[in-house]
Amino acid sequence: MSKGYRLTASTGIHKGDRDYQQDQVALLSHPRVAGCVLGIVADGMGGRSGGRKASDQVMMTAKQLFDRYVPETDDAPAMLKQLVQEAHIVIKLTAISAEQEPHSTLAAFLINPGGDCHWVHTGDSRIYHYHGNEMIKRTMDHSYVQTLVDKGQISEEEANVHAQSNILMGCLGTEDEPPMDVHFIPQLRPGDTLVACSDGVWHYFSPVELGTVLNTLSPREATEFLIDKARARAHGGGDNLSLVVVKLEPLGLSAGQEPLTFSQIKLMG
Repeated sequence: MSKGYRLTASTGIHKGDRDYQQDQVALLSHPRVAGCVLGIVADGMGGRSGGRKASDQVMMTAKQLFDRYVPETDDAPAMLKQLVQEAHIVIKLTAISAEQEPHSTLAAFLINPGGDCHWVHTGDSRIYHYHGNEMIKRTMDHSYVQTLVDKGQISEEEANVHAQSNILMGCLGTEDEPPMDVHFIPQLRPGDTLVACSDGVWHYFSPVELGTVLNTLSPREATEFLIDKARARAHGGGDNLSLVVVKLEPLGLSAGQEPLTFSQIKLMG
């Protein structure tokens, strides 16, 4: 890990106003290499058993591949693409025993010990990269309304309230190969924050609001605040919520700090 910063992180998950939880979220620390972490969110779809089976398969596949990953020699984008492809195949195989056809989104970011970062996503779970309160980049959803935004037919604000905002153009477990976009950040810096979240979270916040929250609060405080605020704004009609926040803080705040400080929040509702 670069000597310029340390990581603080938090994950949060809540079933929102749904009867059951289909999201899954994890922040994995590499079993052998300090400072190497994988943050991942999966939003399952397909009935009580189908959606949860799909997101579970994403998490199991991610853990298996990350355990085998060797940061010094392995190709990070290739590993992330393999994660999408293998999870897609496994989810299709589980469809035989599921209530409904299981699908899942996937949004994952990998931070290497040297401070470079790679991410991949498919579907409409998002990854945001902030520096301070300024958004540097976010993923573009594989969704119907995003295609309308891309064509200039509707605005980002109109997309958020569009009647067909939940229609995906692709994800894991479908007949077609899943779309996947990768992104590379050559060097993370102190003051950077990475967030992966399901649409149950990002749907209720503008990029400016997210940046303000992430810049002002610790990862744990931000996680709790965003879940609480999203639930309030959903007015009893909210989806499952899941997010993982990783913040890069300058070293030297206090002596003897660990390279990764991690909080896990599971709010029941």
